[in-house]
Amino acid sequence: MQEQRDRRPADSSRAVRLESFGGPEVLDIREIPAPQAGPGQVRVRVTAAGLNPMDWIMTADADTAARFGLSLPAGFGTDYAGVVDLVGAGVTGFAPGDRVFGSALSRAVADFVVVDAAGEVAANEVHHTPDGVDDRTAATLAIAGRTASAALAVLEPGPDDTVLIGGAAGGVGVFAVQLARIAGARVIGTGSAASADFLRELGAEPVAYGDGLADRVAALAPGGVTAAVDLHGVETVYAARELGVVDGRICTVAAQVDGVPAANGANAAPGALPEIARLVAAGRLRVPVAASFPVEQIRHAARVQADRHVHGKLVIDL
Repeated sequence: MQEQRDRRPADSSRAVRLESFGGPEVLDIREIPAPQAGPGQVRVRVTAAGLNPMDWIMTADADTAARFGLSLPAGFGTDYAGVVDLVGAGVTGFAPGDRVFGSALSRAVADFVVVDAAGEVAANEVHHTPDGVDDRTAATLAIAGRTASAALAVLEPGPDDTVLIGGAAGGVGVFAVQLARIAGARVIGTGSAASADFLRELGAEPVAYGDGLADRVAALAPGGVTAAVDLHGVETVYAARELGVVDGRICTVAAQVDGVPAANGANAAPGALPEIARLVAAGRLRVPVAASFPVEQIRHAARVQADRHVHGKLVIDL
């Protein structure tokens, strides 16, 4: 597949496109003109694109898509990794051949993406890939890493904390668990029975979600829980409140609860994403890639992602 791709003319590009909003069934691979790098931009030949729940959520219907500034025809996927192919006028710090990663809102599953070379604007960014980080791993970092970093910035965990993380086995959870552990906190992570061993490998103490969550956490941590982040909904929020955690040390990502701070990747601190990449390169943070798929299997991969039972990250190879 790589030899075929290398022969592909640089003026054309395969790209996953949507001609209508909907589920995985609307995803198709199209041949389109390759995007060109303008002033201040770089073009990246994509080798891998990471999938996230937001990819299919924001393209599921026209109203949601409009809130993200998307219109038809639209692309798909946001996280990418690859090699700089072209640089536009005025670009410094990047050159053809540089290995890079970042995010390109709803257009990453394509042979080429064009992104701004300056700044760290979420969903339109490029960073150097550190030595020791392969492209599949680099393609998983942007959305999940940014989101986890932003959520933990609300909690500011430390060695005296016991942090409850809801949805700990998901794509954002694998980052949140490990970043909290790196900060010195004890971590209790909610998940299914099938995810228990996976959570232990990440450094979390597993607890089953569902009715009675607060009681199970209290039995596991009789000394109390001091902070919590809910990466999936609101169950962990209410359990944390029941356990006496103050609202200011609870954070949501996928829901809104009055009085509880919310976080998203766009709120991550400057430098958060390169720092996560450095932690990966240093072997301090591990990114489990649950599965990778060739781009020709994009519909199947999107269905697997939408099922929301993946332990780790999914990647599309280009």
